[in-house]
Amino acid sequence: MAENTTKRLFLVILDGVGIGEAPDASSYGDVGSDTLGNLSRAVDGFRLPNLERLGLGNIATLEGMQRISHPTGFYGKMEPRSAGKDSITGHWEICGVKLDKPFPVFPNGFPYEVISLVENVSNRGVIGNEVASGTEIMARLGSEHVKTGSLILYTSADSVLQLLAHEEVVPLSELYRICEEIHQVLKPEHRVARVIARPFLGKDGEFVRTPNRKDFALEPPGVTILDKLCEENIPVAGIGKVDTLFAGRGFSSAQHTKGNSHGMKLLLESIQNREEGLVFCNLIDFDMEWGHRNDVAGFNKGLEAFDEFLPTMLNAAQPEDVFIVTADHGNDPTTPSTDHSREYVPLLAWKGKGGQTGDSLGERKGFSDIAATIADYFDISWAGIGNSFYSELNSID
Repeated sequence: MAENTTKRLFLVILDGVGIGEAPDASSYGDVGSDTLGNLSRAVDGFRLPNLERLGLGNIATLEGMQRISHPTGFYGKMEPRSAGKDSITGHWEICGVKLDKPFPVFPNGFPYEVISLVENVSNRGVIGNEVASGTEIMARLGSEHVKTGSLILYTSADSVLQLLAHEEVVPLSELYRICEEIHQVLKPEHRVARVIARPFLGKDGEFVRTPNRKDFALEPPGVTILDKLCEENIPVAGIGKVDTLFAGRGFSSAQHTKGNSHGMKLLLESIQNREEGLVFCNLIDFDMEWGHRNDVAGFNKGLEAFDEFLPTMLNAAQPEDVFIVTADHGNDPTTPSTDHSREYVPLLAWKGKGGQTGDSLGERKGFSDIAATIADYFDISWAGIGNSFYSELNSID
C-alpha cells in the first residue's frame, strides 16, 4: 500500500492536438493528417515560444519553431494502439485500457431498430437522425421539435447518440430518464460510447443550449490507473469532461468547464491550492470549437493562449510536482474532413518549476506509458500495460 504523500501530478489533455499521421492512418482515411504540422504551415507566424522551450519543436518539424539544444522539458510522441480515434478511446488508453475493437459510429444516421427504440422508450416521435453540429441542427429543427414534441436525434464523427430537446417541452428529468434507459438497453452492435442529453431553451431564431447537458457513458472494460489511485486513497480530480469519459469511475471530484479559458483557470487554482494527488484536465476547445469546424485561426489562437498560460502554470508549481501535457487523438483543421484524425500525439513532461535541461522521451508505443508513469510517480502497484518514463524525469535531480 502506498503511504500518504504530498505528491502532485497534473495531466493536461489538449483535446485533438495531434502531431502527424500514425502508421495505420490509411486504415482510418487520415493519410496526410498532421494537426500541428499542417497548422504551422497554414498560419502566418506560427509562434509558441514557451512550448518551444519545453521541446515541442524537437518532436517534429513545425514551421516557425526551432529545435532546442537544451530544452527545459522532456519531449516525445506517442503512437495510438487502441482501435478507434475517439475521445473515450484515447483517454482510456492514456489511463491503461487498450481497446481491440472500435466503438460503432453511424455516418449515415442510425438504423430503424435504434429509431424505434428511442420512440418506444420516450413515447415520442423522432426527427433528424443525421450527423450534424448540435447548434446547426438545433437552429434548423428546433421549431419543429417545439411544435410536435418529437426528439431531435443526431450523432457525430464520435460514437455518440445525442438527443436534443427544449427544457420547456421535455423536462430535464424526462430527458435524462430517456437517455439513461437507451444507454442501458442498446444492443451490442449499436452500443455507442456515450448517449448524451442535450437540452436547450429559447424561441425560434434564438435557441441556445443550456449547461444541463448530461452524458451516459460506458465504463472502461478494465482497471484504469484512476481506479488504482482511488484504491490507494490518492485523490483524483477531474477538470473538464474527463470524468464523463469514464462514467465517473475513478474520480474523487470533478469540475466541468465552459471552455479552455475556464479550464486553465481551474487548473491554476488546483496548482495553487490542491494538497496532493492527480489533477486530470481536458481542454476541449481545440477539438469541439476549432478542429471539428476546421477553424484554423481559432485553433492557432487557442494554442497561443495555452502557450501564454504555461509560465504562470509552472511558476505556481511546487518542487516535486510533475506535469504531463499530451492529447487523445488528432483533429486537423486544415483538411477537408471535420472528423478526428488518426495521429501520433505530442508528449511533454517536466518536474517542478522547470528550468532544468530535459531530454528526448522518444517515440512511445502506446498512450498507456502515461498510466505506468503515474503509477511509478505515486509508488503504487500497476499490473497494466505501459512503460514508465518517470525515471527519465527524475534524472534531473
